[in-house]
Amino acid sequence: MTKRLTNKDRRKFRVRNKIRKLTVKTGKPRLSIHRTNSGIYAQVIDDLKGVTLAAANTTEADIKKSVKGNGGNTEAATTVGKLVAERAKKAGVTEVIFDRSGFLYHGRVKALADGAREGGLVF
Repeated sequence: MTKRLTNKDRRKFRVRNKIRKLTVKTGKPRLSIHRTNSGIYAQVIDDLKGVTLAAANTTEADIKKSVKGNGGNTEAATTVGKLVAERAKKAGVTEVIFDRSGFLYHGRVKALADGAREGGLVF
């Protein structure tokens, strides 16, 4: 039995392959996100070394306390964006390439990106 890719998977692979080529060419890490109904996750990944430099998500205790709801809203996404930017700056990263992981750029994804920009990341 063969596995067929969904449209989201195709979009994710297409976007990620372009971004990986760009990260190798420029040497910048990528800000990768993952979104679920109940939360949002962000990582700054160095693809050349294969390590995660900074990460933040809505399941962390301090974020759970500061946002209302279950973490699946734009307020929580903005908070995660600011926190991952702060942690990336501590790790010495100021410029990243944004990897939306096949998610459309609106709503919580856009809120996370705006929060990361407010936190000082450039992309």
